[in-house]
Amino acid sequence: MPKIIINNQEIDFEEGMTVLQACEIAGAEIPRFCYHERLSIAGNCRMCLVELEKSAKPIASCAMPATEGMNIKTNTKLVDKARKGVMEFLLTNHPLDCPVCDQGGECDLQDQSMFYGFDKSRYLENKREVKEKYMGPLIKTQMTRCIHCTRCIRFASEVAGVTELGAIGRGENMEITTYLEKSMTSEMSANVIDLCPVGALTSKPYAFEARPWELKKTESIDVMDAVGSNIRVDTLGWEVKRILPRINENINEEWISDKTRYACDGLSKQRLDSPLIKENGKFKKISWEKAIDTINAKLKLFDPKEIAGVTGDLNDLEMIFAFKKFFNNCLDSNNLECRNTKTYINPTDKINYIFNSSINGIEESDLIILIGSNPRVEATIVNSRIRKAYLNNKTEIYTIGDPGNLTYPYKSIGSDTTVLRELVLGNTSLSNKIKKAKKPMIIIGESALNSKSGEYIFESVKKFLHENNFINKNWNALNVLTQQASRVGAITLGVYSINNNNNFIFFDKLENNEFKFLYLLGADEIKFKKNDNMFVVYQGSHGDKGANAADLILPGAAYTEKNGSFMNLEGRLQKTYRASYPPGEAKEDWKILKEISVKMKKNIGFENEKELTRNLYEEFGLSQVIDELPQYNEKNIKINEVSFFDNKILINDFDYYHSNPIARSSKTMNECKQAFLKNNIKNGK
Repeated sequence: MPKIIINNQEIDFEEGMTVLQACEIAGAEIPRFCYHERLSIAGNCRMCLVELEKSAKPIASCAMPATEGMNIKTNTKLVDKARKGVMEFLLTNHPLDCPVCDQGGECDLQDQSMFYGFDKSRYLENKREVKEKYMGPLIKTQMTRCIHCTRCIRFASEVAGVTELGAIGRGENMEITTYLEKSMTSEMSANVIDLCPVGALTSKPYAFEARPWELKKTESIDVMDAVGSNIRVDTLGWEVKRILPRINENINEEWISDKTRYACDGLSKQRLDSPLIKENGKFKKISWEKAIDTINAKLKLFDPKEIAGVTGDLNDLEMIFAFKKFFNNCLDSNNLECRNTKTYINPTDKINYIFNSSINGIEESDLIILIGSNPRVEATIVNSRIRKAYLNNKTEIYTIGDPGNLTYPYKSIGSDTTVLRELVLGNTSLSNKIKKAKKPMIIIGESALNSKSGEYIFESVKKFLHENNFINKNWNALNVLTQQASRVGAITLGVYSINNNNNFIFFDKLENNEFKFLYLLGADEIKFKKNDNMFVVYQGSHGDKGANAADLILPGAAYTEKNGSFMNLEGRLQKTYRASYPPGEAKEDWKILKEISVKMKKNIGFENEKELTRNLYEEFGLSQVIDELPQYNEKNIKINEVSFFDNKILINDFDYYHSNPIARSSKTMNECKQAFLKNNIKNGK
């Protein structure tokens, strides 16, 4: 490896590194504003100046390639003077409004000016003033503070894939602005707030809400989609004030979607905080004792075959496991389902319902085929990884079904299952491309599995990949893009009703009114026709669709208000931690189920939260696999033979901003949806 001398210390570095990266290996701290590890190099701010032997002037370490034999100094008087000069220059036009700036307390400019800057300014002219820009309902601008680092521009064009930010003017007249001052349309737009090293771009919904040192910070996992983005939940008292990303290189890197970040205000809206019973078409507040007595009395009226339960999209593993134990041990029933619609699943092996190539593995792929999926709205972080693969590897992307406007070029090869049949039979040029590829990926979306040809689509693709040895120890090209945070975990725990002949036996019974008692555990998306003989119990956190259909409501806890575990779409197990607590008389869900079982004088199988988690982990062998990808034996893979079904693969409309009860309760998500609709009207869509 080549060597470089930094502060009289000789170190090895990799070819292609910059001087700044080499300095970081040596442990030398280099200040910077424009440089970011995940963005292209701009060299705008000049804060990263270092001294190079035999160079008349300091060099910008972020833009200078490291070469063999360089002798770099990072702590000389020349470097100190240069950095002080740069900092003084950056602050010439910066307003002195730290006390009212939302970036205060976590501002790079504030921190670095304290360490590297002067304690006074020689600038006596009037400071410039820049007009504020409209960037939508999420981003508040104070462009007079902008130091033109261009991080936001580079993020929008490189990572988000939406070229909506740019610079106009030159020198002192330069301004960062949006195209025709319209709202940013990227689902990742608010990441520019984290990237901004000054207070030019701040969070509009969070404006003047709290200071960073006032907030309690809790590490957790996002549940707005199935990606399992790592987040930090910041709370002030009971209320969740904001959600920020945590770095996880295997999943979300350091980005999160706008819904992940801003749907949190829905946690305090439309909350269920006391038990309710429907009398004469209206809900009436009752005590917990009466609510549990009512459930106990109703359950005695029905046969176990007439009792059914549905788990929701935001439920953690502990919640689902307790629900299953309640049905099995207390009700002697196994009429359980985790799906909202007739979505085909094959639960015989975990590889049949997870994203096997892994999110990180997308970057290694040299060919990607999307079947009935729009990852931009269904799994925004996965979409950003596909874009990254396209940019870095020139990965070709094909689609079956029309996903609409993605953030990378793709070629649509049709929307019929006949196209897929020709593909898996090896009769097309794309079939040969797949066979020649080193690491191809086929991503099957829920829209494909929801169609009448769902079984054929999945099983034929699996058979094709297996026959061509693309399901092996080193690479598994079979991927299912799940949309719900709880789905993979629920299938793993066996919360589904299928038999050899019917994948949708639960839904058939529901349509035929065979169930007289329906227990909805946070299940708001399932559609059913309620008859007069059916009694519906809804247990959940929000007064949403499920609560409106219920006869009895039990207030539960949201995902930020309890400890729990989730399996993301890769089957990776992750833990969430309590950041807040349920409002009013609401309780954690396992406690409610435990109290009902005690009233029924039945043994649910656990006494407390600790025992519940231990039983869950032991029964399903989860103790050793936290934050790891699941293992599989390619020799045990079974292939199901299915007959061809001719059908169109249509991608279902996905209401990105209203996809779950928390998002629907969020004022910010409603504003985003209005801005989205307004932009579409302007564009004639």
